[in-house]
Amino acid sequence: MPFAWTSRFCRIAAPRGLVGCARRVAAILLAGAILAVADAGSVKAQKRDDGGFQTSIPHAILIDAESGSVLFERNADDLVYPASLAKLMTAEVVFNELKQGNITLDDEAIISENAWRTGGAPSHTSSMFAAIHSRVRVEDLLRGVIIQSGNDAAIALGEALGGNEAAFGVMMTKRAREIGLTKSVFTNATGLHSPGMQVTARDLAKLARHIIRTYPEFYKIYGEREFTWNKIRQFNRNPLLPWGADGLKTGFTKESGYGLVASTDQNGLRLIVVVMGAKSDKERADEARKLLEWGFRSFESRLLFAEGQTVGEAKVYGGEKGYARLVGPGPIRLMVPRNANERIIARVTYTGPLPAPVVSGRPAGVLKVWRGDTIALEVPLRTGEDISKGSLSQRAFDAVAESVIALFRVGAERL
Repeated sequence: MPFAWTSRFCRIAAPRGLVGCARRVAAILLAGAILAVADAGSVKAQKRDDGGFQTSIPHAILIDAESGSVLFERNADDLVYPASLAKLMTAEVVFNELKQGNITLDDEAIISENAWRTGGAPSHTSSMFAAIHSRVRVEDLLRGVIIQSGNDAAIALGEALGGNEAAFGVMMTKRAREIGLTKSVFTNATGLHSPGMQVTARDLAKLARHIIRTYPEFYKIYGEREFTWNKIRQFNRNPLLPWGADGLKTGFTKESGYGLVASTDQNGLRLIVVVMGAKSDKERADEARKLLEWGFRSFESRLLFAEGQTVGEAKVYGGEKGYARLVGPGPIRLMVPRNANERIIARVTYTGPLPAPVVSGRPAGVLKVWRGDTIALEVPLRTGEDISKGSLSQRAFDAVAESVIALFRVGAERL
């Protein structure tokens, strides 16, 4: 039965420009069998220095859009109410349906009485002001959701795709898990307060990054300054657009406070900021802008591993080779503080050993990089080579080794 192997002991001095270091630790002789440990990670890091940045926002995170590196976070994994930031997930579900060819931009959805009363003119909430029982194109509804934060538009899309809002909430949560949002739960398309709907700042940053990278043709809508529907001209609610941001979304309810997810690009470097729980619209705009400015000023991108370079090695069970190379999905980069000689911890984790035969390209682990006590980067790894089954004697040797490891672990657990 395969065991979980945690790799360690590989040193990466990223700020010094060292590109990758992956080696196999020497095998440990144990009761006549060899306990092999795959190596890729750990040196005790200095405490993370975030440049003394302070924020009044209770929940915040700042990441690099290319690598996913975390530059700053505060209570980023706490579950909080999303308000209209939930509409980012609503839009993603629609984007995915469009990409899969299940719907088109010219398809129409009906503005039901529920959509009109709950999110339209009678609701006195943010609205597209679509007429009751009217039919509206998906493309127009998307603009209503993205630019005007229209609750009527969001409900109409949710009802069209899910049949009703509750079913659409299930779709949203399922889709969230598919794209790597691990904690957030969605119950409606609008973000109007629901006790069961909570998200984390980290998940929203991941969602924004996913939208930017996966749907560039739709992401452009987030930068549009205004949209007119039903002869009512409304302006984009993102307060950072005049400053230079090109997306994404604001949100507010009395339960959630003021929130904002925003992104901008400067000289080829794109950052994403999430702030949640601000006391006013001014505080959320000011703190989000200061976080972005600090990130651009204080960090730079460094290459850790080139495309195709070995990041670590995973133990193979019953193969012609004892270890398989692990590689990233492309170049692996990390955002590091400028002019700082900061060490980091890098560790590869995987469930193994990998049973032979091993096929190149199969998911096989995760590279985790810490800056101080914070995980700054997580990158999925895959096998970088094919490995055939080994001889009968090789497989027998591996079986004996695993048996000894199992006995060793049982003994350790009893200590």
